[in-house]
Amino acid sequence: MALVFKGVLMGAANKVPGVSGGIIAYVGGFYEEFIFSLKQFNVRAANLFFKGQFKELFNHVNGKFLSLLTLGMLISYFSVAQILDYLITHYEIWVWSCFFGMILGSVYFISRQFNHWSKEILLGVLSGGMIGVSLAFIPQIGPNDHLLYVFFCGMISIIGMTLPGLSGSFLLIILGNYVLLLVDTVNALYLSIGYLLKGDFQLLSGAENIRLLKVFIVFSFGSITGLISLSHLLAFVLKKLRKLTTAIILGFIIGSLPIVWPWKMAIYKFSKTGEYLLDSNGHKIIKSYSRYWPDWLTSESILALVFVVAGFLIVYSIEYYGRDRKT
Repeated sequence: MALVFKGVLMGAANKVPGVSGGIIAYVGGFYEEFIFSLKQFNVRAANLFFKGQFKELFNHVNGKFLSLLTLGMLISYFSVAQILDYLITHYEIWVWSCFFGMILGSVYFISRQFNHWSKEILLGVLSGGMIGVSLAFIPQIGPNDHLLYVFFCGMISIIGMTLPGLSGSFLLIILGNYVLLLVDTVNALYLSIGYLLKGDFQLLSGAENIRLLKVFIVFSFGSITGLISLSHLLAFVLKKLRKLTTAIILGFIIGSLPIVWPWKMAIYKFSKTGEYLLDSNGHKIIKSYSRYWPDWLTSESILALVFVVAGFLIVYSIEYYGRDRKT
């Protein structure tokens, strides 16, 4: 149940732009097991599959661990993530404050792993931080539903699960396909499943719904491809360059702080006639954010600080539980 709950947290974090599900895995104490389990999808796994030795395959890839974690992510994708969408729409500053506190907590606990801050570690933190900060100021690309581009987006978006601090959802915003891949396709899949359970196949004949389901399938294959291929690279560097890799990850997380800074105003995209550009759901398309320093004495800012502390305590609880499990 604890592992399913962690999967729920990872799934929810992956859905929110600026927040990395990998942070949950790292602070929760199962990041390395996650990466090395994915690494087991190799030639031997393929041989076991084609020979029909499914029990051996399940054990080889740490199937119990991955299946429970995946179950939690799926639950989150159709429940908690939807709730988060509502909360961000109606209580934006407090939600971002909570995530800001969670990332601060992650920075604190990961930095405690270094007993000695050598030049190599400082350089790794600085490099990761520069990459993380630069993402906050990259302009967005327009939406593109070409299947090759969707496959590429799937490979890129999975970074949020494998590299703590780099948000896959935020990368999809930069690539212009966040709404298409994490909102429209999910809604299409959700509606299709609902109609199928009712015995109504009318929705499946709709051209738009079929298009979105194709996009969802290609995006999923891209994500799986990226997840497995990147896990092999990460498993290698974690084994050979553990401290430097951890330092770069810490830099990524620090660099993501400007992205989730709670006090910011959205700058929207406009057409040539001066009208707001809207996505397929009728929401205004955000071009970038203008961040500002708040008045700390207002009730809104005070409550936001309370949520920052709450976010820190959430990470503390996850880290404390993970440390207790290790001992």
